[in-house]
Amino acid sequence: MDKKMWGGRFKKEIDKDFFEFQKSINYDHKLAEYDVYHSLIHVGALAAAEILSKDEEDALVGALREILSQIKKGKFKFDPECEDIHSDIQNKVKEKAGKAALKLHTLRSRNDQVVFDEKMYVLTQYIETIKLLSNLLEEIFKKSQDYEKRYFIGYTHTQRAQVVYFSDYILAYGQMLMRDYDRLVKFEEGLKIHIGAGALAGSPLSPDYYRRAISISGVIRKHFGELSSPMDHVSSRDFVIEFLSILAIIQMHLSRMSEDMIMYSTREFDYLDLPEEFCTGSSLMPHKKNADFLELVRGSTGKVYGSLFSVLTTMKGLPLAYNRDMQLDKEPLFASVETVKDELTIMAKFIKKLKLKKDNIDNALKDEHLYATEIAEFLVMKKGVAFKDAHDIVGKLIRHSEEKKVKIQNISDKLLSTFHKDLNKKILTKVMNPKYAVLSKKTAKSKIPKLKLH
Repeated sequence: MDKKMWGGRFKKEIDKDFFEFQKSINYDHKLAEYDVYHSLIHVGALAAAEILSKDEEDALVGALREILSQIKKGKFKFDPECEDIHSDIQNKVKEKAGKAALKLHTLRSRNDQVVFDEKMYVLTQYIETIKLLSNLLEEIFKKSQDYEKRYFIGYTHTQRAQVVYFSDYILAYGQMLMRDYDRLVKFEEGLKIHIGAGALAGSPLSPDYYRRAISISGVIRKHFGELSSPMDHVSSRDFVIEFLSILAIIQMHLSRMSEDMIMYSTREFDYLDLPEEFCTGSSLMPHKKNADFLELVRGSTGKVYGSLFSVLTTMKGLPLAYNRDMQLDKEPLFASVETVKDELTIMAKFIKKLKLKKDNIDNALKDEHLYATEIAEFLVMKKGVAFKDAHDIVGKLIRHSEEKKVKIQNISDKLLSTFHKDLNKKILTKVMNPKYAVLSKKTAKSKIPKLKLH
């Protein structure tokens, strides 16, 4: 068993099975770096309050800096026998600083440490996530430029609807991800990190001591705010839920994009050529080129949604202030962060190598149904026909084409005039082509925004 940070009130040893059940070191070791930052700030406050001598302060700071260096170099090894990362850091400081370590936990609580650590973790992951999101957006914008004037088929209800530019199609996903980018920025702007809450009632240490310690700690200072409610601070995980919510929305957009690309790469559509580096074959069927990366993105949506609902459910009935239930927010948080970061990394490389099958798309663009709306709009805009009448006229024209198995553009002018006096082959030739279809729409086209990393 490890050396615990508690236990003086207990006579009996903790049950071994319960100890294994309740310990969190196997996942909260990810918070080691941030836990050291908390200790460095706390040591500074203790020194300012003259609770630590100069020698004790130097010993503790030296030990903590050494541990921090090991973490940053990837040489830190957590002790799997410890209860949590807080205990592990405490024990390692004692090994290096001796008796001075007995004062390290003076006037603080793990309740305060863990929320500090998680906020620092989330801030770090925000920075990494927004960079990866930016990389994906850049690839989407480049792909839209590569196929800037290429026509594509737009769908509603998974049925062919109207002709669009491929650039507008893929930039629709760019717009979704841009909103995710903005959500992340707003989240970061609102994130406030506090210290000194104690277990729930605050600390005897002056806020001035903490402010002074933060200013020399080397930690990002812009996010530190004045602690107004220690009880709220130690008992709330809104920031975890908010971050998970944003990740869930990003995941939704990645899943929708994946579903589109899976569908459009099938032989039934055959519009997209997926890069082989991100596909796999079949152990039985030699011809298969399976979109496994995209399917795994789509499948991982359940995990990311589940993480959000897990934390929401954990928090929904907790009385003030801290409860051990809150320990269970970490694994869902860590899992979602890693999943989304991996997907963003790979999706950027995937989009870069994605290609259109131009001949197949051009063949699909010959579908006369794609131009039905343009015919109706022409009758309205150029011939003054009421839209309801124009809708009926074109609907009957489509039905006649289907029933008689004849192309609309092969119908004689005489027969066309029976649907409307101004309909003829010359007009239909003008209207029923991709260029007219996209240029007839006057609303603003999708634009490529300038990205500025925050």
